[in-house]
Amino acid sequence: MNVSPLAQVPDASLNSPSHLRIEPSRGWVPLKLREIWQYRELLYFLTWRDIKVRYKQTVLGAAWAIIQPFMTMVVFTLFFGGLGQIPSDGIPYPIFSYAALVPWTFFASGLTMSSNSLVGSSNLIKKVYFPRLVIPIATVFSGVVDFVLAFVVLILMMLYFGIVPTVNVIFLPLFLLLAFITSLGVGLWLSAMNVQFRDVRYTVPFLTQFWMFITPIAYPSSLIENETLRAIYGLNPMAGVVEGFRWALLGTNTTPGPVILVSSLAALILFISGLFYFRRMEKTFADVV
Repeated sequence: MNVSPLAQVPDASLNSPSHLRIEPSRGWVPLKLREIWQYRELLYFLTWRDIKVRYKQTVLGAAWAIIQPFMTMVVFTLFFGGLGQIPSDGIPYPIFSYAALVPWTFFASGLTMSSNSLVGSSNLIKKVYFPRLVIPIATVFSGVVDFVLAFVVLILMMLYFGIVPTVNVIFLPLFLLLAFITSLGVGLWLSAMNVQFRDVRYTVPFLTQFWMFITPIAYPSSLIENETLRAIYGLNPMAGVVEGFRWALLGTNTTPGPVILVSSLAALILFISGLFYFRRMEKTFADVV
């Protein structure tokens, strides 16, 4: 029998064992954002899961997305607009406050749920590898459905009060993007910290409540007449978002010039620093969570 010369040469790769050394990363690690795109289907399914779980076994279902900001608007109208006589830049107070509560509710909901997203997905984290960034991103993304429902009510209120959106409405997606980046940035910090320190979840309601009252929701930012102070006030990213929504939809005179610039810069700092901190702590999630 003739034997091919190739068959007589043993394959060294089959006989010599290969070694793979896995070591924990040290210091700051690269973000590897390309993995998010590679796991985009997982991002979609986690987002859809969060939407379904949120209203599972509820009587009113998705109506809660409308009830929460609407009832808050009623309370603000009675106490701040009625008893407090707080000005509203010439806009009827109910829609003045509701136009701010729509993006605020989106931000606050995303912050609250993303801060506890890693602990809530502990079983998934322990079983299989995937970029952990997908979890808080999916949580914040799921709030877009609630935003759309609340925004429809806002459009109906504008029709009721006879308010026509200005041409500035084309900037509205940018303000929503700013709210998303701010919510995700803070959520990345809190979710990573919550894995190590479980008492973080108890500080989130206080943080959210405090943040709401330093944001011009129940009152206009026009009360701050000094332009320098207004720019400093923009260090709160949601101040730029709220003023932007009112300016784009209701045509208020408080054009978010320096405020929106400072707010955008502050939001980017929160977001980028949150990404790096999250990635640095990611290696401990499976062991601690």
